[in-house]
Amino acid sequence: MTYRDVATRPVLTWACTALGARLPVAMAPLALVFLVRDRPGGYSLGAALASVYVLGEIVGAPLLGLRLRPGRARRHLTAGLLAGAAAFAGLGLLPRAPGAALAAFAFLAGAAPAAAAGGLRTLLTELVPERSVAQALSVESILTSGVWAVSPATVTGLALGAAPRIPLLLAAGLMAASAAGLRLLPAGWGGKGGPAVPGAAREPVLRVLAAAWPVYVTGAAGLTLLGLAEIVLPALLEQRGIGVGWAGPLLVGLAVGSAAGALLYGLRSWPGLSRTRSAVLLCGTSLCVVWVALIPGTAAIAAGLTVGGMLQSGALLTRNLALREALPPGALAAGYSVMYAVAGAGYAASGGLAGVLLDVAAPSTAILSGVGLTLALTAAGWYGETRRGPGPRGAVPAPGVRSPGAVPAPGTPLPNPAPAPAAEGPPVGGRGDAEGRL
Repeated sequence: MTYRDVATRPVLTWACTALGARLPVAMAPLALVFLVRDRPGGYSLGAALASVYVLGEIVGAPLLGLRLRPGRARRHLTAGLLAGAAAFAGLGLLPRAPGAALAAFAFLAGAAPAAAAGGLRTLLTELVPERSVAQALSVESILTSGVWAVSPATVTGLALGAAPRIPLLLAAGLMAASAAGLRLLPAGWGGKGGPAVPGAAREPVLRVLAAAWPVYVTGAAGLTLLGLAEIVLPALLEQRGIGVGWAGPLLVGLAVGSAAGALLYGLRSWPGLSRTRSAVLLCGTSLCVVWVALIPGTAAIAAGLTVGGMLQSGALLTRNLALREALPPGALAAGYSVMYAVAGAGYAASGGLAGVLLDVAAPSTAILSGVGLTLALTAAGWYGETRRGPGPRGAVPAPGVRSPGAVPAPGTPLPNPAPAPAAEGPPVGGRGDAEGRL
């Protein structure tokens, strides 16, 4: 397995478009804090605006993702990105507006383009052969890791070196450019993956998405764990007697490890079932975070975060591939959007959990509590997948329809195959039927 099928001009165009859509998302929380930090109670207001922004993402991703239609996806994504660009521009142009107005802009900036993550991921899989989907998703993960690695330094440098409004105006320009870049990509998707499974196609979309809940649970588990580790990291460094200034370089190492893990995952096919690989990788990530919590020293913490990032990116890739197996092609974009919302909710919950735990326990204890929660979520998701069985791509087809890899449910009568039409005329010796087709 190689990345040869991914190294194409359409994928490069997609990468530039995705960069414009995702860098503003990574920049937004910190940029909102810098925007209002000079106002009375600025840090509290900035934290509230960042929370409202994340809430907008959590609400907008499933609601707008469910409205995406394969044939008109580009139109919907463009409208969402342009609305998000307008909201970012409003924040940058009106930094002294009342807090309620800034909160409205922040909510719109988070909600309007929230379906772009799932839509762009689905578009990416349309640009590569089916055999290279894992490599394409690895490239997406590498791009995302790079975005999250450079965004803090970008926001800090622009806010302190130029003006606090500049990062938000840059975010507006990038998002508008991403909307323009969509014109160079396919108008929608649905040409791959074969015909939708007849039984699943008649099911309501919400029911189809809800049936994949174990994938969402395990997908959010690893992100919640490392999100908690990131939030508690400054306090942990103080507990260890290490300068808090090391938090930035250590988190960059985490992002670099995530990119390296995604690259390595796409270089070959891995043995075992998807749910088993995911559980093993999440358990490995948990061990790395336990190492970070218990072993003192900057080098040890850096090693734990870097290796944990590598394993976590592999776990997230298995979840994206598992979701692709669990949902019919027409529901994939909505499924990715729901995954995005669940991950955002998990990350937000980890922040709240960190705030509660740090009031009553040491930072290392707070991290270990997060490990316990992650392992519980991993076990629940794994058990749910074992009980769920094959998804729509492996469901029992209607009579007369054969689906590759279909597994009948217990007790389901197998359809009788239609008899083959009788050949007209005598068969040709050694050539199959009368017309020599076989």
